[in-house]
Amino acid sequence: MAVAAISEYKFSSRDSMDKFHGNQLLYVGWDKHLMFYGTAAFPLPPAMKFSDLFAGPLAQYYGAHPDFAKIDWSKVTWLNGNKPFQPDYDKSLAENGIGHKDCLRFQTPGLDGLFGICF
Repeated sequence: MAVAAISEYKFSSRDSMDKFHGNQLLYVGWDKHLMFYGTAAFPLPPAMKFSDLFAGPLAQYYGAHPDFAKIDWSKVTWLNGNKPFQPDYDKSLAENGIGHKDCLRFQTPGLDGLFGICF
């Protein structure tokens, strides 16, 4: 059976940055904490200070997990996509090179989910 592949898509994206009223979409996931099934999506201003993620969106989303209050943010390791990433906590998302629809993952050494079983 022959298959015709569509190699060029011509359409406007429904989740382009201009649809978020000055915000950009940022996906964030917490490795080894499977109480949360996947990454969370946050519409955030590019000028938001990176450290404001902790007390704001991340606390609201992940705060129900008992490990969240134990996080030492100075020891957290970050990935942007699958690449190691060292953010400057005092700079904005944009100044850290974080763009629309980027996916950040954070790892918390010593905190491996509920009862240490990655859950």
